[in-house]
Amino acid sequence: MTEPSQDLSKDPVGSLVRDLDFDRYAASLFAPAAARPHLVALAAYDLELARVRDVVSDPMPGEIRLQWRRDVLAEPERADAMADPVMRALEAAIRHGALPRPALDGLAEARIADLYDDPIASVDELTARLGETHSVPLRLATLILAGGKDPGGADVAGHGGVALGLTRLLAALPAQAARGQLLLPTDRMAAHGVRREDVIAWKASPGLAALLRELSGLARGHLASARAAFDALEPVAAPAFLPLAVVEGDLKALDRRADQPFAPRARPAIWLRLLRLWRASKRARPF
Repeated sequence: MTEPSQDLSKDPVGSLVRDLDFDRYAASLFAPAAARPHLVALAAYDLELARVRDVVSDPMPGEIRLQWRRDVLAEPERADAMADPVMRALEAAIRHGALPRPALDGLAEARIADLYDDPIASVDELTARLGETHSVPLRLATLILAGGKDPGGADVAGHGGVALGLTRLLAALPAQAARGQLLLPTDRMAAHGVRREDVIAWKASPGLAALLRELSGLARGHLASARAAFDALEPVAAPAFLPLAVVEGDLKALDRRADQPFAPRARPAIWLRLLRLWRASKRARPF
């Protein structure tokens, strides 16, 4: 892995990723220079899909926004596609990494579920959903780094994406509950005596704390499985998994506040996260 030397923040696509997902933006800076703008383009596309729920008032406009991305992906020569900086950058990433369009389309399709407040019945259903939304981008990033060749690492991406998704889900619990969205599996909620209406009302409880720590443990299990599978990955694709370098620390912080998950919390120091990523970039296995 290399030192960061390319300022992508001056580009509108890079600045979007920097502002919405600093970890992924910073991690891209430690990748080989030829891959950096394409990793950022993939991240920007993913983030645009993920934030649709935040910018619409009801599901129908959200579905329209997601469908537009899917239509543009299928017809990249359209004028509106060429005018959109994220989709234009994504096309360059597709060419560089031979990214499969069905996988990119599947990312958009998977985000339709985010527009609705349907309960998630089980841990298996939750992990499947996180695989669709968080594992796929990691896998696509490996193709970018390998220049379109398959470097292996499907299991690393599968387990790593679930670990990352669970960690971000736990961190986002207050914001999601505030808008009436709850992604905690209902079978485990019932096992811990946690009621949906209490979580939506930001009511902490011993049962909720136990559930959050259980899901944190599940994330650690998937992170360990990703580590165990890492040796099957070609080294060229290792930087794709730099965002996982901060997961363990985030899980520890989430465990400490599981008894008060809705209490105000300080934003993590940017310099500290950058330091963790820099240190991870020096290791053969970054997480």
